[in-house]
Amino acid sequence: MKFLIVGLGNPGSEYENTRHNIGFDVLDSIAKENDQTFSVERYGAISKTKHRGRSLTLLKPNTFMNLSGKAVNYWLQNEKIKTENLLIITDDLALPYGTLRLRAKGSSGGHNGLKNISEHLSDNFPRLRFGIGNDFVKGYQSDYVLGNWDDTQLNDLESNIDKAKKIIYSFVSIGINLTMNNLNGK
Repeated sequence: MKFLIVGLGNPGSEYENTRHNIGFDVLDSIAKENDQTFSVERYGAISKTKHRGRSLTLLKPNTFMNLSGKAVNYWLQNEKIKTENLLIITDDLALPYGTLRLRAKGSSGGHNGLKNISEHLSDNFPRLRFGIGNDFVKGYQSDYVLGNWDDTQLNDLESNIDKAKKIIYSFVSIGINLTMNNLNGK
């Protein structure tokens, strides 16, 4: 069984370690623990690994966040992966920092990366939302999401990334419904 796991973010060193790139950070952690690296391919950086007999294609789109749909659609077609075996990992301002929420489908919630993917696929794709909180002054949302983690957030960022990986591995092993029942909000 094949899966496409997409971490949303922006390419380039100026975006590294920012809240908006948490999807990239989660995929980097998966690749590292499986002794894999990413290679630059069409529309993104790709790494391939396995988990319990499942083939995982990890994609970090290089189309920038707001145009992620083109990369996701291309790699779904290229790898012949069904939409239900797609998982998008994204930051979420509406969730408190460190809260993780897996959903089978839904709206973009104002997230431009999810909105663009929906324009290419519809809203019917699984997504893992990683709460980044909303501790910013009104009008400075972009500065916040494109800003670096603060010291308090950095203290437990690795453990939150580990929780995200646990959800991803569960999703590919036992499916979305059991994973949502067992791990959402925990």
